[in-house]
This record gives sequence, C-alpha cells and structure tokens, in this order.
Amino acid sequence: MSVVIPRVVTPCIGVCSTALGDDVCRGCKRYSHEVIDWNSYTDKQKQIIDERLDGFLIQVMSHKLTIRDVAVLQWQCQTQRVRYPAHKSPYIWLFQLLRAGAGQISDTAQFGFVVDAAYQTVPLLQLREMIDREFYLLSEAHYQRYIGMYIHSEK
Repeated sequence: MSVVIPRVVTPCIGVCSTALGDDVCRGCKRYSHEVIDWNSYTDKQKQIIDERLDGFLIQVMSHKLTIRDVAVLQWQCQTQRVRYPAHKSPYIWLFQLLRAGAGQISDTAQFGFVVDAAYQTVPLLQLREMIDREFYLLSEAHYQRYIGMYIHSEK
C-alpha cells in the first residue's frame, strides 16, 4: 500500500518581497527563483521546497516552544478555525495558530504548548515575530551558502 502525500500548495502568504529585489521572500521564505518558477515545478520539486521550509520553521519553533499536548493543540486549531496542515508537524500547526491569534492567547497550556524558560517574559506576539525573523534569517543563510554564491558568481 502506498502513502498518499497531499498536493503541495503554494506557501505564499501574500506578502512577497522578491518583487522588491529580495533574494528570499520575507513572507513565505522561498527563494526568488522558487517564487517565480513555482507553477512550472513538478510535485516532487515543490515537495522538496516545502520540506526545507518546514524543517527551518520546526527548528526555530522547537527552540522556543514545546508542544505538551498535540490533541489539545489540534482541538484549539479546529475551535479557533485556524487552517492547519494535519499531515505536517504539530509545530507547523502551532505557527499557524500563533500567526492567526498570538495576541489572544494568555494561557499557553490551554492550547497544548508552553514557552521555553528563556522566552517566558517575551510577549507571545513578540515571540511570534522573533520566530518569523529567525525563520527568515535561516532561509537567507541557506540561500547565501548554497545558492547565492553560485548565482552571483555567474554574473
């Protein structure tokens, strides 16, 4: 029996900065050429990009937050009507929840997660912005290390 992987949807969130000259989009964190060529990519190519982005986001999220109860987190996403990709890591769900309403969460345990000790004094809205910024910086560093150096050396 084969495992069916859901179709990869565009990670675009409608805040594209590649049109302004950024090599990495500040919205979705894809590289400029990936934004431009997305519709011509195969499902496998899209999946590779999606997995890279998920890996970066999970890495950043798991260094600041700990999910204690996946069932509660999923229930809260459903209750709050937050779209979350059920086939992905709960850290991806949690980011979607924070994106939708970090300012509305006062007791994180009621949402199935806790903030790690080093960040407990940081307001959740600010923590979400920190996470998004680190996610961007990780994508940008990866781009510069593995892609940008080749693209810019060809010019």
